[in-house]
Amino acid sequence: MAQVEKKAGLLRKSSASRKPLKEKVVLMYEEIFAREDPAKNNPRFWEELFLMKVNLEYLEGKLESLDGDELMKIKDNINSLFQHCIQALGEEHQIRVVNALQTLCALFRGVHQKNKSTSGFDIINMLMGFDKAELRMKDLMESLDTLLCGDGSESLKSLCLKLLLCLVTVTDNISQNTILEYVMINSIFEAILQILSSSSSRRQHGYDTVVLLALLVNYRKYEASFSFSSSVNPYIVKLSIVDDETTLNGKGLVISQALSEYNRQYKDKEEENQGGFFSALTTMVGSMFIADAEEKISVQTNEAILLALYEAVHLNRNFITVLAQSHPEIDLVTTLSTPVPTTPTAPLGTAPPSVDVIQAFPSISVMSSTELPLDPNLQTSNLLITFLKYSSIVMQDTRDEHRLNSAKLCLIILTCIAEDQYANAFLHDDNMNFRVNLHRMPMRHRKKGADKNICSRPLVCAVLDLMVEFIVTHMMKEFPMDLYLRCVQVVHKLICYQKKCRVRLHYTWRELWSALINLVKFLMSNETVLLTKYNVFHLALLVINLFNMFITYGDTFLPTPSSYDELYYEIVRMHQVFDNLYCMVLRLSTNAGQWKEAASKVTLALVNIRAIINHFNPKIESYAAVNHISQLSEDQVRGGVGLKSSSAWTAGVSAVPKHKTFLWIWDFRRSK
Repeated sequence: MAQVEKKAGLLRKSSASRKPLKEKVVLMYEEIFAREDPAKNNPRFWEELFLMKVNLEYLEGKLESLDGDELMKIKDNINSLFQHCIQALGEEHQIRVVNALQTLCALFRGVHQKNKSTSGFDIINMLMGFDKAELRMKDLMESLDTLLCGDGSESLKSLCLKLLLCLVTVTDNISQNTILEYVMINSIFEAILQILSSSSSRRQHGYDTVVLLALLVNYRKYEASFSFSSSVNPYIVKLSIVDDETTLNGKGLVISQALSEYNRQYKDKEEENQGGFFSALTTMVGSMFIADAEEKISVQTNEAILLALYEAVHLNRNFITVLAQSHPEIDLVTTLSTPVPTTPTAPLGTAPPSVDVIQAFPSISVMSSTELPLDPNLQTSNLLITFLKYSSIVMQDTRDEHRLNSAKLCLIILTCIAEDQYANAFLHDDNMNFRVNLHRMPMRHRKKGADKNICSRPLVCAVLDLMVEFIVTHMMKEFPMDLYLRCVQVVHKLICYQKKCRVRLHYTWRELWSALINLVKFLMSNETVLLTKYNVFHLALLVINLFNMFITYGDTFLPTPSSYDELYYEIVRMHQVFDNLYCMVLRLSTNAGQWKEAASKVTLALVNIRAIINHFNPKIESYAAVNHISQLSEDQVRGGVGLKSSSAWTAGVSAVPKHKTFLWIWDFRRSK
C-alpha cells in the first residue's frame, strides 16, 4: 500500500475531513498532463520544476498509462518539458542538471513503454516535435558530451551514461530505435574514448561506457555494412580504426574485470557447495543429483560484456594485442579498499534512475571498475585466459536458450581469435606459457574437482582443451548442433595455422581424436532423431576432414613420429565407428533423398581413413590368429603388427592404395 501511495505521489491519503496531500512535484506534473500551458499562470513554472526532487515512479507510470491518442492531446506540453530539460542541462546549478537528466530518462522510458507498436517517427513527434527533433537532439547530445568530457562531478557523468543507456535500450530491437539516428549524427565517440583512456574515469564509468559503445555499434550494423552512403554507422568506422594503446588497454581492462568478477562469483558459489551434506549425498548415490547441484551454483551470465568483447575483437585488429597483455591474476574484489558506489550519489537526495534502465539486456548490471595493482609474486594472466575460464563455465550448461546464446557468443569470439594471424602467433608462442585451469562439467565417470595438474603451456592448448571438453560433455538429447559446428571449426582453423606455419605443438592429440570419434559414434547412434532436425552430415564432414588433415599434413605440425602411430592406432582401434559411418552415408547417398548430396561428400571424405583400416585390419586379425590372442594391447598392435610410422609405413606404402589427397607416412615424406 505504501508503494502505491508513493507511486501516486501521495503524502497523505484522503479522509472524510481532509483532502489527499500530494507532493508539490506531482501537482506540477498534473499541470503538465493537463491540456493547458502550465507556464500560462506561473511564468516561473519550469524553473521551479527542476528544483523539485523527481518522482520517477509517478512520472513514468503516468506516461505509461496514456496511449498514443492521449499523448498527442498533451503533445505541446510534453515537447515543452523535453525542451526545458535540455535547457536545464546547461545550468550551473547541479540540482537542476540532475533533475533534468532523470526527467529525460523517465520521458524516454515512459513514452516507449506504452507505445511499443508505434512507429519511431510518431514517438519522436510525441517527445520533441518532428519539426524540431534534429535541433533538440543536437542540443541534447552536445550537452551530454560537454558533461562527460568536463570536470563536473562523477555523479553527473554517471547519470549521463545512464540516460544514454536508457535511450539506447528503450526498444527490444535496437535497430528499430529511430531516435538513435540523431545519436549517429551527433557522435559522442570521442567522449567514450576519453573515459576509457583515463584511469580515474574508467574506475567510475568504464563498465557503462563499454556496454554503451557495444550497443551503439550494433545499431543497424548489418544494414550499414551494405551501404555506401553517409548513413553508415559512424561508431563502427571509428571503433575499427582506434589505435591508441591507452584507450584499447583501458577497454580490455574493463572487460577483463567484468569477466573476472563473474568467474570469482562462480568459484565462491562452487566452494560453498563443496564439503557439505549435499556434496556427500551426491557422491554416495553416484552423482545422480549433479544437475541440481549445478543449478545451485549457476551465476547470471553477462552477455553485454561478451558483446563488447566480440565487437572489439571483430572490428579492431589492434585490440588483438590487448588479449595478450599480461597482468597479475588477482581477486578483483579484494583490491577495493573502499567500495565504489554502483549507482551515482545524486546531490540533495535526488534519486538516480532505476537499475532496470537497460531493458533490452537483462544481464547488464552496473559494476564498479578498479585498476589492477602489480605484484610480482602473483601468477600472470591476461584477458584471453580470463575469457577462456568464463567460457568454460558458460559452456557447461546450455539447456536453456539464454545460456545457449551465451555459449554461442563465446564460440563466435573464439572463431574471430582463431582466424586472426597475430592472435594465432601468440597463441602458439612457446615463450608465452600459462597455466589455465578451466572449469569442467561434473560427469558420472569423473569427479568435478579431479582436474589434471596442468603445467604451463602455450595458450592454444587451453583453447583446444576447452573445445575437447565441450565435444565430450554435450552429446545429449537436445543436441546443440550449431555450437558443435562452431567448436569443430575453431579446431580446424587452429590446425590450419599450425600446418601453414609448421608449428609442432606438444599437445595430447589423442584426447581430441577420441572426442571426435565419439562424436561421430553419437551422431550415428541418434541418426533417426537428429536427421529430423539437422543436417548431421555437415558436422560429420567437418570431423572427417579434420582427420584427413592429420593424415595428410600431420608431418608438418605433429610433434613426433610416434604421434602418427597414435593417430593410426586410434583410427584402426575404432574402425567399427568409421565402417558404420561409411555404411550409413553410402546407403543415403545411393537413395534419391534430401541427404543424397550431403552424404556423398562424407563418402568421398572417408577414402583415406578406409584405406588405412583396410590395409591394417587383415594384418591385425592375422597376427591375433597366429598368436592365439583374443584381444591385442596397444603395444602388440604397434609392435607386433607393425603399426609404426618409422619402419612399417615406409615398407608398406606400395601395398596401400594411393589417393591424390593421401600422403602416407612421416619418414616417407621427410625422405623426399
